[in-house]
Amino acid sequence: MIVGTAGHIDHGKTTLIKALTGVNTDRLKEEQARGISIELGYAYTPLPNGEVLGFIDVPGHERLVHTMVAGASGIDFALLVIAADDGVMPQTREHLEILQWLGISTGAVALTKTDRADAARMTEVTSEIRELLAATKLADAPVFAVAAHHAQDAGTAALQQHLHEAAQHMSPRRDDGLFRLAIDRVFTLAGHGTVVTGTVFSGQVQLGDHLALMPAGDTVRVRSLHVQNRPAASGHAGQRCALNLTGIDKDAIKRGDWLAAPSAMTASTRMDVELQLSAHAGVLLRNRSPLHVHLGTLHQVAQVALLDGNTMMPGSRSRVQLLFESPVCAIPGDRFIVRNAQANMTIGGGHVLDPLAPARKRRAPERQAWLDAMQLMLDGAGVSALLQAASPGGMRLSMLMQLSGLPATALQLPEGAQSIAVNSQEQDNFVMLPAQWQSLRTLAVTALTDFHARFPDEQGVDAARLRRMALPALDNALWQAVIGSLTSDAMIQRSGPWLHLPQHAVSLSDSEQVLAQQLLPALAAAGFDPPWVRELAQAHKIPEEQVRQLLRKLLQQGLVYQIERDLFYHHDRVRELAALLAGLATEVNTGATAGVNAARWRDATGLGRKRAIQILEFFDRIGYTRRVRDAHVLRDGAWPGWHGSAESG
Repeated sequence: MIVGTAGHIDHGKTTLIKALTGVNTDRLKEEQARGISIELGYAYTPLPNGEVLGFIDVPGHERLVHTMVAGASGIDFALLVIAADDGVMPQTREHLEILQWLGISTGAVALTKTDRADAARMTEVTSEIRELLAATKLADAPVFAVAAHHAQDAGTAALQQHLHEAAQHMSPRRDDGLFRLAIDRVFTLAGHGTVVTGTVFSGQVQLGDHLALMPAGDTVRVRSLHVQNRPAASGHAGQRCALNLTGIDKDAIKRGDWLAAPSAMTASTRMDVELQLSAHAGVLLRNRSPLHVHLGTLHQVAQVALLDGNTMMPGSRSRVQLLFESPVCAIPGDRFIVRNAQANMTIGGGHVLDPLAPARKRRAPERQAWLDAMQLMLDGAGVSALLQAASPGGMRLSMLMQLSGLPATALQLPEGAQSIAVNSQEQDNFVMLPAQWQSLRTLAVTALTDFHARFPDEQGVDAARLRRMALPALDNALWQAVIGSLTSDAMIQRSGPWLHLPQHAVSLSDSEQVLAQQLLPALAAAGFDPPWVRELAQAHKIPEEQVRQLLRKLLQQGLVYQIERDLFYHHDRVRELAALLAGLATEVNTGATAGVNAARWRDATGLGRKRAIQILEFFDRIGYTRRVRDAHVLRDGAWPGWHGSAESG
């Protein structure tokens, strides 16, 4: 269990910790000289069951609230310290409010300096404390009257016994999540190198683990670690850990960073949250209002983008988007507090809904439905609502892991949920409900049916163009999986690059087959400069229209491609041209324009400028490339069969 102090400056927090543990948490010379805490202090004491009780001592000065929040973000038990002579003071109230925003519901009150107050004053302050706590989650917290300066103080002993019993009866945090540790201190230790300390928010860490320093994304390795101030082989959720890291310098790390499993977090400058303003905040929020946000051990300024209405009144609750100055990391459910623009008053708090919020369409109904699903997941309803809201394509397993904070082995997927593999990496799989998968297949078949109805004389359409017709925003790897499943089930067929329905076919008469056996070799032998229809008709002494009609049928069968109205290329030559174009487009030439321009293509093919441009425009037309100013660049998801031989299709 981690105990965190809270309370006004000079109310005896550090003295009390020393009485409970024997450790003076004021380690800095300035702290000892001035008699006040400036930085976070740490102390540990053994428990009868062999475990260790940890303490985080926080500063009480109003200007150091940001440091107090960094310490309080990972505690299990709040020790609210109130001096009997002063009673409840401004930082007492603010610290208590911060504890509430952070969701800390277990604690005790230490009424200190009782040797400076008579019985009447003690009764008065105790009544004041009960009134203060009445509307909070600590309403039933016990109050211990202590005089920590005095040796053998009965009140201090009673408080110590209570803390020990609470620690031994507290249920351990779930540690099967993805590892995350909020860094609150970083330093260099002679002979060891870089060391970071913090509280493990979730998961566990082992010696030798490779972790990500977020939001930077640098990879580090755990050389050694201490848990609750003792050497250990592993650390678990809820424990204080000090990790000796290799692969990084101390100056690259700061308070507010996270150490996390490589797949646990993604950095972003936008997150959608649910925010509650204090009734006495005295602040009216508008779009672009600045706030000081404290999340984990992070402190950063963010601007507010309201997701409902144009203002947010004190005492109200609303969804907002926080726009940060630099990338931050969080997962859904993480709690935070906000202070006003002057950073001199805590005005509210809340929890994260989506740590990877979009910049556009923040208020769209689909977006609100997604945030509703996120809240349902946080309320314990599982990931079904998330998958449903992620229509039409479900979600990648990696994203589902990040949003739930759980590895794949701990995720409880809905009954019947399907995992669609798109490559060899399991985390890249798409997870979706059965109805979603069937919907994707149906949309693909419907789009292909519509294409045949509109263009009955064409053999079919390539996969990339069909995706743009049916679901242009769908991930291409998932779309290829959909097409693969449909072809496997014989619901659609592939002829060369063309997809078509099984019943959609073009047949040749006996005479046409004989003529095709003459024309196809002639087109193949002509290479990149085949004869026009008129020239083919003259060479074989047959009418132009007869040649034209046959070539159109061969086009539908995928055996030729039509570059211009009466100009047809053999399919093997077009594949060669496509491979040549792909090679040119991906060459690394310093200063070269991305893609291929007409002059470069003309030189590569040995054709005239006009014919070279006609071929480039053909590739644009069928969706293999797209024109960007004067260059032609390969489209994402262009049919890979272009790069193979004729038989590969």
